[in-house]
Amino acid sequence: MHVVELEGVGVRVVGKSLLDGVDWQVDYGDHWAILGPNGAGKTTLLSLAGAVRHPSEGTVRVLGHQLGRVDVRELRRHIGLVASNGRLIDEELMAEEGATAHTVVLTGHTGTSAPLWDRYGDAERDRAHRLLADLGCKDLAERKFSVCSQGEQARIRVARALMADPAVLLLDEPFAGLDLPAREDLITAIEDLATTRPVLTTATVTHHLEEVPSTTTHAMLMGEARVLAAGPVAEVFTSAHLSECFGRPLQVDRIEGRWYARAARP
Repeated sequence: MHVVELEGVGVRVVGKSLLDGVDWQVDYGDHWAILGPNGAGKTTLLSLAGAVRHPSEGTVRVLGHQLGRVDVRELRRHIGLVASNGRLIDEELMAEEGATAHTVVLTGHTGTSAPLWDRYGDAERDRAHRLLADLGCKDLAERKFSVCSQGEQARIRVARALMADPAVLLLDEPFAGLDLPAREDLITAIEDLATTRPVLTTATVTHHLEEVPSTTTHAMLMGEARVLAAGPVAEVFTSAHLSECFGRPLQVDRIEGRWYARAARP
């Protein structure tokens, strides 16, 4: 059984094609990076894998269950999702109530936008503390989430997504808006997860090759709602493939497991 399996998938909204003829298989323990220009279909792809959206055509199976034939509310309990807009919690309410980073992580246990205090016992509270430590946020537990930096909030959101012990973690542009130190802290945290949780499967959407963690095993390049290339990361992240994907000559290099791209000079 694959973690995620798409066969001939298309998504159309008001006559516009968001995905067209997409096939994709993700196995347990895989770590995928998904790149492509704006409007390529990356976020739509992740919304299918996260059981947030249904396809217009084709078949989507997540954790062995076919979308359209399963209670997606139950399925989502086994999927960790960090959305690009970060709005999986009611951040305005959290700010008004002075919610701490620990409280935000706790809401991941119930999958709610605000805390349900009667549902959290000592085990859940301890787990939230451990996850904050795993993401390098141990000292932030009692800090108000609203005053944490963007980078700290990004790592707290990942800890929240892991609270329910999901089988797959989906990260939609988790590095957006982060400065260099914050970006590197989050990349390090994601790389550490691959070591400490070898069964956890991940898929990360990003625009920039330098944001791809060194633990990435597979990659997909997308353009105009289609898959341009997909497979083992070293076979996909080539100068030829990246140049085709982004529509300009690029030189791709790999240094100590991390990938970099720059404009190719004649």
